[in-house]
Amino acid sequence: MGGRVLVVDDERGVRESLRLLLEPECEVDTATDVGTALASIRAEPPDLVLLDLVMPGRGGLALLAELEADPAPPPVMVLSATRSVATAVDAMKCGAVDYLTKPFEVNELRIKVRERLERRALEREVALPRAQLDTPERVGDLIGHSTAMRDVFRAIQRLAESPTTVLITGESGTGKELAARALHELGPRAAGPFVTINCAAVPASLMESELFGHERGAFTDARERRVGRFEAAGGGTLFLDEIGELDAGVQAKLLRALAERRIERLGGDASIELDARLLVATNRDLLHEVEVGRFRKDLFYRIQGVPLELPPLRDRRDDVRQLTLHFLAAAREAAGRGPDRIAPSVYAALERHAWPGNVRELRNAIEHAVALAETEVVQLGDLPPALVRATQLRGLRDAVGSGGLGLDEALGELERGLLAEALAAAGWNQTRAAGRLRITRRALKLRMDRHGLTPPVT
Repeated sequence: MGGRVLVVDDERGVRESLRLLLEPECEVDTATDVGTALASIRAEPPDLVLLDLVMPGRGGLALLAELEADPAPPPVMVLSATRSVATAVDAMKCGAVDYLTKPFEVNELRIKVRERLERRALEREVALPRAQLDTPERVGDLIGHSTAMRDVFRAIQRLAESPTTVLITGESGTGKELAARALHELGPRAAGPFVTINCAAVPASLMESELFGHERGAFTDARERRVGRFEAAGGGTLFLDEIGELDAGVQAKLLRALAERRIERLGGDASIELDARLLVATNRDLLHEVEVGRFRKDLFYRIQGVPLELPPLRDRRDDVRQLTLHFLAAAREAAGRGPDRIAPSVYAALERHAWPGNVRELRNAIEHAVALAETEVVQLGDLPPALVRATQLRGLRDAVGSGGLGLDEALGELERGLLAEALAAAGWNQTRAAGRLRITRRALKLRMDRHGLTPPVT
């Protein structure tokens, strides 16, 4: 479905049942009373409200009356045990879009919620400014609509036409090679070759030959002439990835080649003119490497050219959903099968994760999920377990740190989440769920009662 639903009901069992029923397809928040619901709606308007009428204090009709005065209130669907026709009429007069009586039929509710969320999504799309729809959100294979990435896109478009060396920096997994390819493909040398070498992956003893080539007999096992990467990139672009890993001897020879714009193959005396644009990348702080003597100062200033820094994914969280959908489509196409939707709970986890491995880690997580998913919707359990645990702990840690939760409350939330996850995976079979959690069925039942966990309404 997508979208966000707010469930307003004073009964915890009802709230949890609706959450378990709807969360595979949409994001679900809950409120226990009218005041809490109003605060939540005003802070972040949901796409749909599921409202109980009879609650302690102010009832559901009071919430409808409050929302009626808003310029753009969210649609409200009433779920009530009250079967009075007069009450239903009053609710509809106050702005409710539908009225279902408890106990409701699960499939009917799911269909009605889906219809309302789809209508809401269509309304948002129609209202979206045309200029925003037309704004490009990728350059080459770099994708994103965040402010940070738009700045990167503008820089790439400006630098692509220039012959100057570009030093691309950023953490591992941020897409430095993709940025280099975009600079090549948008520039005047796009028809030429794009040659890349990862300086961290080639042993120091072979690096000189890889860069400059060698003649037959230049060293043991040199049985024939080999063209180096500089020569192979003629008319195009040479990309030196992880240049900070070069040893001192190769750094000196690289400096000389760049200064003279000429090279010689190992074991040869012919001088070969360089005709390649140079792009370099590193995840190291090269200036620090210079200060501690691990990187030549003169080479640093030779390759520094124009710096281009790629932001880590944790600083561009607005791009997580777009990247997730892109990787989902790519993984499905590669596998020839797989889910085509992402559960809101998965989005919430992905947006909360710290992403130490950046975009590469996200791509791997989605590929993992597509390989394991058994339904058309990616669920939390399809993600790598380490990622799920990290996001759960991070969310609880943030809540405790901000004062929103005490330690006991945070531990209780963690336990409740683990119980609900195990029960859902076991189809609410308590014996199987207890086995997954390695506790007795009696211990599981005691914890379920403590957290108000009940099977979904059927």
